[in-house]
Amino acid sequence: MTNRTFTMIKPDATEKGHTGGILQMINEAGFRIVAMKMTHLSKEKAGQFYEVHKERPFYGELVEFMSRGPITAAILEKENAVEEFRKLIGATNPAQAAEGTIRKKYASSIGENAVHGSDSDENAAIEGAFFFSRLEQF
Repeated sequence: MTNRTFTMIKPDATEKGHTGGILQMINEAGFRIVAMKMTHLSKEKAGQFYEVHKERPFYGELVEFMSRGPITAAILEKENAVEEFRKLIGATNPAQAAEGTIRKKYASSIGENAVHGSDSDENAAIEGAFFFSRLEQF
């Protein structure tokens, strides 16, 4: 267990103007943002990030979606960060997400679910390093 996790505010939430609201929910939940940037993933970079899913049937659609517009990438810090953030974002399917979660409030479907959250401490470190050097983390 570590005190850091990684998140991305996805293109659907960015397009709908929800970045500020999502960041507010993150702050209000007690997370400290230790690195953050807005960027636009190329198809190549989106494919590299989601390479773990390369053999899955949704991979191509996922790469297209994640490269269609800007995202906000961030590393968050809080005690038991991965587990606490997974609770805050809610279920992948917003229809099944608990009230008060980011996905319940901002996601429109399983595919357009507003935000990514690391699923393990190991993946949080890998995903954070994909976007940020050690010099960019505070």
